[in-house]
Amino acid sequence: MLWLLILVPAVAGGLAFAVPWNLGRRALLVAAAAIHAGFVAASYPHPDFSAPVLYGWIGLDAVSFLFLAITSIIFLATALYAVGYLAREGRLAAAPVEADLADEVPFVNFPEAVFTGCLLFFLAAMTLVVLSRHWGLLWVAVEATTLVSAPLIYYHRYPRSLEATWKYLVICSVGIALALLGNFFLAMSARIGSAAPLHLVIPDLEIHARQLDPRWLKAAFVLLLVGYGTKMGLAPLHTWLPDAHSEAPSLVSALLSGVLLNGAFLAILRGHCLLVKAGLGEFSRELLVLFGLVSMGVAAMFVIGQLDYKRLLAYSSVEHMGILVLGVGIGGAAGFGSMFHVLNHSLTKAMLFLAAGNTLAYFHTKSTVHVRGMLRVLPVTGLLWVAGLLAITGCPPFGTFLSEFAVLKGLLDAGRWGIAGYYLAALGIVFAGMSAVILPLVYGTPDTSGRPRDEPRHGAAEPHQEPHERPLREPWWSLLPPLVLGLIALVLGVYLPPGLSDLLHRAASVVGVE
Repeated sequence: MLWLLILVPAVAGGLAFAVPWNLGRRALLVAAAAIHAGFVAASYPHPDFSAPVLYGWIGLDAVSFLFLAITSIIFLATALYAVGYLAREGRLAAAPVEADLADEVPFVNFPEAVFTGCLLFFLAAMTLVVLSRHWGLLWVAVEATTLVSAPLIYYHRYPRSLEATWKYLVICSVGIALALLGNFFLAMSARIGSAAPLHLVIPDLEIHARQLDPRWLKAAFVLLLVGYGTKMGLAPLHTWLPDAHSEAPSLVSALLSGVLLNGAFLAILRGHCLLVKAGLGEFSRELLVLFGLVSMGVAAMFVIGQLDYKRLLAYSSVEHMGILVLGVGIGGAAGFGSMFHVLNHSLTKAMLFLAAGNTLAYFHTKSTVHVRGMLRVLPVTGLLWVAGLLAITGCPPFGTFLSEFAVLKGLLDAGRWGIAGYYLAALGIVFAGMSAVILPLVYGTPDTSGRPRDEPRHGAAEPHQEPHERPLREPWWSLLPPLVLGLIALVLGVYLPPGLSDLLHRAASVVGVE
């Protein structure tokens, strides 16, 4: 079954380039996402952690199943959203260009075949990331996610989209090169420290971790942390992330923040687990705590007064990546909280980016200055923003409150009072900064002078409905996916199923953080 999880989206991605009809491609996208999610759902809450396949290079354990489930849930939601999104984009592309925008539209969207195919290849590559049990294969899979997601960022082909795509490719390529060097250092630690030659199969290295050369192993972890930390968006290595998340289509932004960043985090978890088993856990923990604190601090500064609501969500992702590595670095209850927070953050951030897509489709701007009064014109999307604000800032009764509280408990249990104070201060600043931006978007007085155009669009939009008129009827496809994601995040704050709780504890145990 593990092969099918990779082959189904990969084959569907290839077929997306061959199918001549857009409706057929969209059906292929949803079908592949549903099959992938069906396989994962069928194995919950007792997944088969049987022997790995392909000489031990591919396998499933508790932590990989957790990340696999998150990937499948988010991708299915975005696939359903993509059906209506692509239909709307097709109508805009077929419409004549407005006279006052004719000189501002030098590009058109990518063909839908490229977009749909890359989405499916992204699912296949991310599945390979979470199933990889070999450091070399893991590196290849993480690099593949970069290559297949770059065209998705450049979909609209605005000049700023091109800039964001190149920035993404260059910075992440530098990071992945450092991670490759980390693999070489891992191989050297195995060659020098072990009497018998060891391959880079993750379980084998963990079994013989005490035999690895500690100096090469420490150097390898530093390179892996910096390399994969770049892809994860840890500060100060995060500079690609705000641009990519802001310029990509909103459903792609949901995948980048809710899925892509998790793959790099998993690679860092694997490295930390290896050092823990080698008796060098204190070294990796302190580095993770350092990067977590820096990421939270940087995000708190940039959230304040943010003028682009998609960039606001991107910097929020930097903050939450900091929370994840901070929890892993502290361990104990914080380690469990980190595993739980991966799930909560992915659900909430995907919901918010899809809500941002609805907002952008109506107002045609990402400016937080010009978007006002969403509750009057987009009432359901406005409620999604409010719920998303409460959830992403860790307010009860959402699951993020429980996971962030677990990280705080771990800090207090470990006697890290100073770090706990810093943690609470950063959370408070982010809450105030995001509230100051999002609440006026939802409750503010709308600008009745017309919809601003910060972004040129190819084709004429739907006739603009002035904000003082009756609420717009929002299409179901734009509301159902974020509503379901938000509902799951809400339920997890009230009730944690025993099967999921057991999975989270087992995942924390697998990577040595509990």
